[in-house]
Amino acid sequence: MRNPAARTILVANESAAVTDRFVAALDGAGHRAIAIGSGAELLRRLQTGACDVDLIILDLRLPDAGGVAIVRALRGSAGGRSVPVLVFSGTVDGAKEVRDLADFGVAGYLNEHSAVQHILPSIAPHLFPDSFNRRSGPRVVLGVPVQYRFGDTIAAAVTLNVGSGGIAIRTTSPLESGSKIGVRFRIPGSRRDVEAEGRVTWSDRRVGMGVQFEHVDPAGQATIDSFAEAHGQPRRDP
Repeated sequence: MRNPAARTILVANESAAVTDRFVAALDGAGHRAIAIGSGAELLRRLQTGACDVDLIILDLRLPDAGGVAIVRALRGSAGGRSVPVLVFSGTVDGAKEVRDLADFGVAGYLNEHSAVQHILPSIAPHLFPDSFNRRSGPRVVLGVPVQYRFGDTIAAAVTLNVGSGGIAIRTTSPLESGSKIGVRFRIPGSRRDVEAEGRVTWSDRRVGMGVQFEHVDPAGQATIDSFAEAHGQPRRDP
């Protein structure tokens, strides 16, 4: 009997190394992860209805399908109209493509080089949306590298989500609540890093920590706001 908490995820990427890592992480957590190597295979699986799909993680540069066209095609398929889609951030080609993807309801972005331990926390809000607290401001799932500094120490981690007012960071060594912190990360489609100062508002060794922004350079804030408004889904406060 299938575990009622198990989900089916299609991982579409031309790189076997990427699909193998994501499939291993998801299978290890009890989910059914299916590796997809081409756009034709992805659309065929959705059209045949071979399985109920709960999430698609998509490479925009599949060998036979590129850019927004593949998202448009899967949204036109009966099996893909309402399925949440996350995009591998390294396959995005510029800010215009990010805006176009928002029109088709792309819900977030993941780093295709994410370590196995970071994969499930990054996609959990879309696998189990009812288990996450809601808020009025938009939060976008975003799994990209982030550098954070506190005092004289600089550390690297992966983001979990981002919004206009803050960011959540996946780390096994979170700082204490109230800690002052600086962060640096890049929004998909942007050509410059966002640098921000803030404070830790929650900390959990099982998940990571949330940072509330206290100062962001104007250009960076505008980039975050535009991204969050285009893709935002209500999420837990960072």
